[in-house]
Amino acid sequence: MNAKIKVGIVGATGYTGVELLRLLTTHPNVEITAVTSRSEAGTAIADYFSSLRGIYDLIFQTPDEANLNQCDVVFFATPNGIAMKEAPELLAKGARIVDLSADFRIQDIPTWEQWYGMAHACPDIVPQAVYGLCEMNRDAIAKAQIVANPGCYPTCVSLPLLPLLQQGHLKANMPLIADCKSGVSGAGRKSNVGSLLCEAGDNFKAYGIGGHRHLPEIKQTISSLQADVAEGFVFVPHLTPMIRGMHATVYLHLANNINPYDILNEFYQDSPFVDVMKPGSTPETRSVRGANICRISVQQAPQSQLWVVLSVIDNLVKGAAGQAVQNMNIMFGFDERLGLQAAPLLP
Repeated sequence: MNAKIKVGIVGATGYTGVELLRLLTTHPNVEITAVTSRSEAGTAIADYFSSLRGIYDLIFQTPDEANLNQCDVVFFATPNGIAMKEAPELLAKGARIVDLSADFRIQDIPTWEQWYGMAHACPDIVPQAVYGLCEMNRDAIAKAQIVANPGCYPTCVSLPLLPLLQQGHLKANMPLIADCKSGVSGAGRKSNVGSLLCEAGDNFKAYGIGGHRHLPEIKQTISSLQADVAEGFVFVPHLTPMIRGMHATVYLHLANNINPYDILNEFYQDSPFVDVMKPGSTPETRSVRGANICRISVQQAPQSQLWVVLSVIDNLVKGAAGQAVQNMNIMFGFDERLGLQAAPLLP
């Protein structure tokens, strides 16, 4: 498929929205025809985001004005609870959807409603949604009309576990611990005291220990791949004083006498956006800044049977907008790398 597809972005004023706009500037098969924002309707993108001056001449519109049903694909970069209300009409018109919110990620509706505190507006569509972890569901994504883009923590945690779980290498009924850190942009572009410079700067803290919304999402992936492992899963997120970046340190017990590096390296050898580093390496968040890459390394804890798996992503790219573009590429039969080939930023 070589013709340009028409793209709409709903909720384009947030961090994931502007990241989509940035990434798609270099995509040769895309024409962005609609960007929506209720609060900024009538404002030019170039006036709202100075980084995009000279690149876009589009104006933010309300969803009703934007003719989204004429788009080939619509990205929802919106808060939870928006996409599920607008998706049915777009799907009926034949548009494809990549939802960057959590509205379609969890297949069990009561579980979703418990964690997100609202009734689901279209539970009948949820079974159609393909979970958009590209390296796990590539074939299903290619046929999907609606894709649920994974959360940032679930992406960072699931990618290093995916081949080990798929091959049944984790010990059942044993602790599986994901100790994770995220930059402040993961909280979104909204007014929040905890995200203020004077609150988040020069500070480091855990949060969501009693229950984070990404916990059931990660457990859903684990359960779908290997039985009796999700019950021992523990997830502890932390907020770090940086803008972008996410780091997961995963502690696990292997059921078989194998070297996890060999499993990971073979599994991801043809995956353009997963880098399995040499044993003993320690991936850094700055090595993926601005790029759609997950870097993974493995080490065995000294004098122990415990393995330590390290994973880093840019939470706004591979953890959000970049993975969404990767999903779109797969859905439309494009080269998976289009729009995503920029090298990471350093320093």
